[in-house]
Amino acid sequence: MSKRRKFLKKMGLGFITIPVLQNPVLPKRNGNKQQNVFFTTGYKVSGVTSNQAIVWTRLCGQQFPNSIVHERREKVFRHPIDFDENMPVDKMDGAVKVANGFVQIKLEAGSGKVFSSGWMEAKEPGDSVVSFLFDELEPNSLYKVVIEGKMTDDGVSSFIYGSFKTAPSPNASKNVILTTSTCQYFWSFDDIDRGFRTYDSMRRMNPDFYIQTGDYVYYDKPGPLAKNLEQARHKWHAMDSRPSIRDLYTKTPVFMIKDDHDLLDNDVFPGSGDYGDLSLEDGLKLWYTNSPVRKKPYRKIRWGKDLEIWLVEGREFRSPNDAEDGPDKSIWGQEQKDWFVRTVEESDATFKLLFTATPVVGPDRENKSDNHANTTFEHEGTWLRKYLSGLKNIFVINGDRHWQYVSKDDETGLLEFGSGPVSDYHVQGWKEGDKRPEHQYLGLVGGFLSVEVKKEGSEPIIIFCHNDVDGRVLNTVKIRKSDL
Repeated sequence: MSKRRKFLKKMGLGFITIPVLQNPVLPKRNGNKQQNVFFTTGYKVSGVTSNQAIVWTRLCGQQFPNSIVHERREKVFRHPIDFDENMPVDKMDGAVKVANGFVQIKLEAGSGKVFSSGWMEAKEPGDSVVSFLFDELEPNSLYKVVIEGKMTDDGVSSFIYGSFKTAPSPNASKNVILTTSTCQYFWSFDDIDRGFRTYDSMRRMNPDFYIQTGDYVYYDKPGPLAKNLEQARHKWHAMDSRPSIRDLYTKTPVFMIKDDHDLLDNDVFPGSGDYGDLSLEDGLKLWYTNSPVRKKPYRKIRWGKDLEIWLVEGREFRSPNDAEDGPDKSIWGQEQKDWFVRTVEESDATFKLLFTATPVVGPDRENKSDNHANTTFEHEGTWLRKYLSGLKNIFVINGDRHWQYVSKDDETGLLEFGSGPVSDYHVQGWKEGDKRPEHQYLGLVGGFLSVEVKKEGSEPIIIFCHNDVDGRVLNTVKIRKSDL
């Protein structure tokens, strides 16, 4: 057994659920002063299929996050000025205190049927997070979400509301719109009140779901540098409490992929060492605490007859970046590769999308060394590009790069779409005007990628649109089924 597999087996990762006590006996106040609880960091719906959904939330002890008081540098990423990295976390910009208490999640169907989690206990040692997997749902159906929280049985209740729609059945031909983005650092916000304009622009499109392709938080960027568990938790609290993010998730399921900055620090791999007092074990547990994922971190999404999506994992199973390249060096690991090949060949979807945190085609910067577009993983990258191009109806969508692009591999013809970062303040790493032969489109801007699958007459088509932070379309690629 490899060192990576031993590490993951010891951790029990890939099969993590959030432990909660369901239907506990709620305590009475016993004369104590009444305290309110809140859902300041919102909720997330994920793992949505035609009959299932996971609902995740956190119980908080303050109604609003701390105000943003620090000024920022006028440089890329907009790091805060004179930020005291050693101040108590509860005093930091964007901080949200968590609270002990109890949470009940209900889904209300249009038929009047109600699904309930029962009461679940939220505890500070678990970052006051609870989640619940609902099943026996109906395909292509709207469900209202009602989440109630309180500190004691006779305490005052707080509520948060929203809705989502389940996926159509695999044999149903339905239009679908999804959005995707990557790379967001708290201090790269472009709206001090809302957070990121990109999220509000995506919400106005009313997408069926949203895929976040990694670097959701940056542990290794200041304000603070998250070198212990408390600081790392703060990064999630501050990000999830941004109103633009909360409002999108209120009506839009989110599927999350992790990358290096969500786990520890830049280009991390198993065995690469700790970041201050924060270990990779801490980073993995914290990511699974904040991301509604059950079982394996690599997953599929089937959304009707014409679309199937693969979300792959690029950090847990990878070989060391500095290992000698060859047939055994891998980003995915053999188990995941076998799963991908088997499931993608079994799929009868008209269009297939591979979502990966890091590039497959590129081009990438010459100084990078941790993805399939780099020479350090050339053996697996060459295999993957050739394999994917042979499938004809699959396209790659990646995160991690801080610019927008569409690239066509000059050897295989494989198309890759890079969404670019969430804000213009996060654009970095590529020179203006450096358009390579592979580039079908290049944009040094922030924003997001939207993908629509629909019919033009009787023929299924897929449309990829790069959008700026305000939702203006910058580039469009339309592909018909007959083009494949």
